[in-house]
Amino acid sequence: MASIDPAELARRLDSIVAKAGPAAPLLLFLASFLEYVFPPVPGDLVAVLGAWYATHGGLSWTVLFVSLSFGAVAGTSFDWRLGRWLGARLDDRVAVGRLDRDRLERFERAYRRWGGLLLIVNRFLPGVRAFFFLAAGAAGIPLWKVLLYGGISAALWNVLLLGAGALLARNEMELVALFARYDTVAWIVVLAACAIAILVWRRRRARRTRA
Repeated sequence: MASIDPAELARRLDSIVAKAGPAAPLLLFLASFLEYVFPPVPGDLVAVLGAWYATHGGLSWTVLFVSLSFGAVAGTSFDWRLGRWLGARLDDRVAVGRLDRDRLERFERAYRRWGGLLLIVNRFLPGVRAFFFLAAGAAGIPLWKVLLYGGISAALWNVLLLGAGALLARNEMELVALFARYDTVAWIVVLAACAIAILVWRRRRARRTRA
């Protein structure tokens, strides 16, 4: 099956958002929610197009903001609950000796310490945001903290979308291109952070081995 060109996908979604009418808030909610449940869903692209229509009179700013934010919060809640289920499965593997308890406990302690920061920035990182909430559930971070941090992140991201739509772009395709460039930079940052984390982990492991 031939892949769809990103510009063609943007044009198709642009047409859907433009014609959604009263169903546009539901469409935006579902796009924001499904992106956390099934990351290949182009939720950010739908949100960017919605921001364009909101800033140019096609949608209410308030409706857009609420729809996208509630969709993100609902998605984070779903991921957290799935993470709790996965955490219980990991505990079962520890109980039967298939997983090292010390490693699992180190992960949980580290995520309880730094997970809040990851949840705050999640909305600004493409492709990987759902895994932060899965990990939060598995590490036992309380749901109220997850919803609070996830809600703050979603609100900041939606303000950025509205600001870009109002101030930086002359048409919806220009706005899509702007956020495509942002995604590229964000992926570079994510990959660089992963590479640094792996290097730090390997050095610490080497020190422990020598000790």
